[in-house]
Amino acid sequence: MTQTVRLTAFSHAAGCGCKLSPADLRTVLGLVRGYGSVADPDLLIGFDTADDAAVYRLRDDLAIVVTTDFFTPIVDDPFDWGRIAATNALSDVYAMGGAPLLALNLVGWPREGLPFELLARVLDGGAAVATAAGCLIAGGHSIDDAEPKYGLAVVGTVDPARVLTNAGARPGDVLVLTKPLGLGVISTAVKRETAAPELLAIAVSVMTALNDTARDAALAVGVKAATDVTGFGLLGHLRELCVASGAGAVVHASAVPVIEGVRELIGAGMIAGGTQRNHAFVAEDVDFGDLALSEQLLLADAQTSGGLLLSVPPDRADRLLEECRTRGTLASAVIGEVTGSRPGPRITVKS
Repeated sequence: MTQTVRLTAFSHAAGCGCKLSPADLRTVLGLVRGYGSVADPDLLIGFDTADDAAVYRLRDDLAIVVTTDFFTPIVDDPFDWGRIAATNALSDVYAMGGAPLLALNLVGWPREGLPFELLARVLDGGAAVATAAGCLIAGGHSIDDAEPKYGLAVVGTVDPARVLTNAGARPGDVLVLTKPLGLGVISTAVKRETAAPELLAIAVSVMTALNDTARDAALAVGVKAATDVTGFGLLGHLRELCVASGAGAVVHASAVPVIEGVRELIGAGMIAGGTQRNHAFVAEDVDFGDLALSEQLLLADAQTSGGLLLSVPPDRADRLLEECRTRGTLASAVIGEVTGSRPGPRITVKS
């Protein structure tokens, strides 16, 4: 079938940029009565640290990782959208140090607005990624929806003694990022039909790269703290890591890997609404110094299927970088360090 439909024209926001902002979530959860009020000693990771997934212990040597993620079209090719959405959903399991085992499709589809052949290609894309990850897709759920949406609910496994958590960072740790930034900027350009094909191809390759290599590198050197960088941007997810760990951080903006061509798109105004909300949310927790607004927005850019942000003791940093490069992660760059908590902004950005 010839592809003539622009899927991104059916979405109000692209990819993880359609997520509720951190401020919105904080408001909603503050209004929910009894949210997370049931205590269970086998719930190792729950909602309280805003981690990437829940972890529940089944026995001393086995726990399950449970997560879900779905979003509106980020590209126009249905197969690539399926691949990106599935990679993004599986990333939460990798961010906890786990291995995906089983998944269910989550689908919203305008049955009168888009042909089912396109949906079949979306599901094919998701299945291709799941197969590559060694994860079974065993069913799912679909609804008739005015706006197309796709993602996965995923169950994985992890050794309780080797769980990665955003609460494990310690002062003195080095921060390592394993994929470049700029995916929100490019997806905004796609939606506005201004993204060069070669730049879109790079973004798709980044968004469909599984984070299993970064997980393996982290576990190989004994990393304890990790989070994946998605819709809340690098600074938003770093903020969550700092809050959960009771720490602060310094980010060296010039060291953060960025997809080539993204800064030019920012200059042309390709800023997602989700990125602007991210920037507003982290503003009170970040000292940007004299960093240009365009660079601030880049650090807050709403990523889709981004890399892992790893916090590693300094004596293991070089080994982690080597493990990342050997295993084929896309960036594996030192971008900052963890500090002790202090009054004022939690995060300091240096040029």
